[in-house]
Amino acid sequence: MASTFSLQEVSDLLDGLFRPGALTELAVLAGCLGLAALLVRLLRGRQAPKASIWIGRRGVDGVLFPVLALVLALVAKVALASIVHAAVFKVAVPVLFSLAVIRLVVRVLHASYPDSQWMRWFERSLSWLAWLAVVLWVTGVLPTVLDILDDVRWKIGTNSMSLRSLVEGIFSGAIALVLVLWLSSAIERRLMREGAENLSLRKMAANSVRVGLLAIGLIVALSAMGIDLTTLGVLGGALGVGIGFGLQKIAANYVSGFVILAERSLRIGDMVKIDGFEGRITDIRTRYTVIRSLGGRESVVPNETLITQRVENASLADPRLLLATNVQVAYGTDVRQLQAALEQAARRVPRVLADPPPSAWLSAFAPDGMEMVVNFWISDPENGQGNVRSEVNLQVLETLNALGVRIPFPQRVVHGLSELVLPGLNAQASGDTRSASELPAAATATSSVEVKAP
Repeated sequence: MASTFSLQEVSDLLDGLFRPGALTELAVLAGCLGLAALLVRLLRGRQAPKASIWIGRRGVDGVLFPVLALVLALVAKVALASIVHAAVFKVAVPVLFSLAVIRLVVRVLHASYPDSQWMRWFERSLSWLAWLAVVLWVTGVLPTVLDILDDVRWKIGTNSMSLRSLVEGIFSGAIALVLVLWLSSAIERRLMREGAENLSLRKMAANSVRVGLLAIGLIVALSAMGIDLTTLGVLGGALGVGIGFGLQKIAANYVSGFVILAERSLRIGDMVKIDGFEGRITDIRTRYTVIRSLGGRESVVPNETLITQRVENASLADPRLLLATNVQVAYGTDVRQLQAALEQAARRVPRVLADPPPSAWLSAFAPDGMEMVVNFWISDPENGQGNVRSEVNLQVLETLNALGVRIPFPQRVVHGLSELVLPGLNAQASGDTRSASELPAAATATSSVEVKAP
């Protein structure tokens, strides 16, 4: 009976497609598609914007085009109902609906998980299922399949569930989760594109919105699948016990992440040093923080570590950073004149701040010369410290060469016994008991040699 009904549906559909009125439907459908493409182009503007879920990269590969085409096709189908027998639109409407669903899911998953292989597999699977549903819908087999699925039933506790309700629940839950991901991604992009001001607070708000919406979507999906939410109370209690014993570190990292984002002690873009690793904070997640060094290496630090250990933050209250370099000059140098020259040399480096100004000090009297220290400030430590210190050193070296100031080499005075002492030693070894004062003067002479290391 069902197969006869399905064959009759297919026969009526084929007869309608070969009627003269089908050409009118095709012309109207082509007009709907062209009008939808034109509207998308007008909304897109002359300058191609960044690819979005609605527009896409070429306009027609976004969600807006199939949605507009579907709306126009439904309007045209109602308008032509009294003129021609709907055959083309009976095929076109399910196709456009499936295309809109596929485009929505693909765009949302690409925006939320751009590099996930599982998401790509899910997209292909959903596409095949959507087109299969279109075929069943157009041929009239879909109601029969649903009736067969409804006859397959089983009981879970006191609740009765059918295979049809399970399939419909999975479909409804997937749509709910996709819509939640779409909404959370849109809110996150909106919050994160407002510049660098209050970036940590906006990151915390984006994470909170995503977690809250995913929880709501999960509840809706479970309800659509026919699962009694009151049974989750036991699961929640067991989960709490698990967090208290086995997942306490993970829970501590999540709580620490929200604390860091809330109190703003560490912000995205800060230059920090923790456990010997120095770099710039590039991202703060709810469980960990990513720190990227100037050499390109990245360190993933659990948020609990940032709360419980000492962290050096070079950008917390003031991004300016004091650096210093040392140089040694020979004794006899006019130190007061050299101070002004070294300060002027540091000012010539572009990254050195004029306020506070550079300063040069006589720090110590070393064995080989006088030690001078040059202090200077920079405001961009994220661009490197060794490079700006090198530029200051080069300017200092040029200044010393121009003033004729000598950088001293290490000097040592070495006292050694002369070879003439050997006869006296030999005499004592042979039994000569004379004291050193009774030996010849030449036998106890010593030589003094001044050695300068190159």
